[in-house]
Amino acid sequence: MSFNKSRGGGGIGAGGDELVLRGSISKKWTFLLCLGSFCIGLLFTNRMWTMPEPKEIIRRSTLEVEKMNLVAGDCAPKSIGNAKDVPGEVPRTQDVIQTLDKTISNLEMELASAKATQESMLSVAPASESTGKRKYFMVIGINTAFSSRKRRDSLRATWMPQGEKRRKMEEEKGIIIRFVIGHSATSGGILDRAIDAEDRKHGDFMRLDHVEGYLELAAKTKAYFVAAVSMWDAEYYIKVDDDVHVNIATLGNTLARHRSKPRVYVGCMKSGPVLAQKGVRYHEPEYWKFGEWGNKYFRHATGQLYAISKDLASYIALNQHVLHKYANEDVSLGAWFIGLDVEHVDDRRLCCGTPPDCEWKAQAGNVCVASFDWSCSGICKSADRIKEVHQRCGESENAIWNAKF
Repeated sequence: MSFNKSRGGGGIGAGGDELVLRGSISKKWTFLLCLGSFCIGLLFTNRMWTMPEPKEIIRRSTLEVEKMNLVAGDCAPKSIGNAKDVPGEVPRTQDVIQTLDKTISNLEMELASAKATQESMLSVAPASESTGKRKYFMVIGINTAFSSRKRRDSLRATWMPQGEKRRKMEEEKGIIIRFVIGHSATSGGILDRAIDAEDRKHGDFMRLDHVEGYLELAAKTKAYFVAAVSMWDAEYYIKVDDDVHVNIATLGNTLARHRSKPRVYVGCMKSGPVLAQKGVRYHEPEYWKFGEWGNKYFRHATGQLYAISKDLASYIALNQHVLHKYANEDVSLGAWFIGLDVEHVDDRRLCCGTPPDCEWKAQAGNVCVASFDWSCSGICKSADRIKEVHQRCGESENAIWNAKF
């Protein structure tokens, strides 16, 4: 029994020593492993998180300072320089502004012309008057009314070519001539049917989407230029009244001299009084816009005949909805151009008097473009007298065929 107790006790003592040894070994290895892991961790951390170099710190600091200076500079009041230099800078600044204004005006006009040309190409015109096939030199629109049949016939018998001659003039000379008229207040009525019958006989009308009326001449003039630009691609567009005598070849030669000018407005320029009194002829309801009582209008071409270049006609077409109409159509046209970079050409041959005035000038070699009586704003009793004016003041019959535009 004692032996067994002894072995049992000795076994327990040996086992205890072995456990103590193993525990001590485990602590040593644990310490070594922890130390190794710590070293590896330091190595890994140094490679992943490198400290910025002093140069980079300096560079960043410099950039931050510059940013702060910029902010401070924007917030600080700006210096305007030496006060003595300001008067000298004003003329130069004004010149620069004028140059910029002129450049902008030119660009706007070119844009208007391009847009109007594009719209005219896309619009649907009558087959006999297609715009896509050729360019023309000038379009002459003769303003007429329902009651002016005798006047129209007198023009057909004098200076306005008819039939084959008119078609030849269009093809060879690039000149279009049409009577311009809208429709009556009752569209399709007896007045409109009479014009339709006359057009079927002569084929020389240009019909507008416009209600005829004397007080609507400004609107009719605008509608004419809009329609003409869409129907014919021409260098010039002319408006003339049906009681005026015109020498077509002389008109063409006159306009051909202005081809180098992009925006030209040709006519007999005038500046009449603004009539504020009601009931008088040419009364201007908006007289107050032109300054004090008794002021005159700005320069504009008299309404019997005037011509404008393609760019100006395109400008009217593009801006038709915002162009203001005054009581008188010639004033309205002048108002549309007064703020543009336009050359006004005052040519007195476009407003000669009837014989003997135009006859003397023709004999002197200075053939008139147009002739009429100022007292009647046209040829007085033109249906009866225009034949005489044509005989005494008209150019030769072959003038148009010999002309080179």
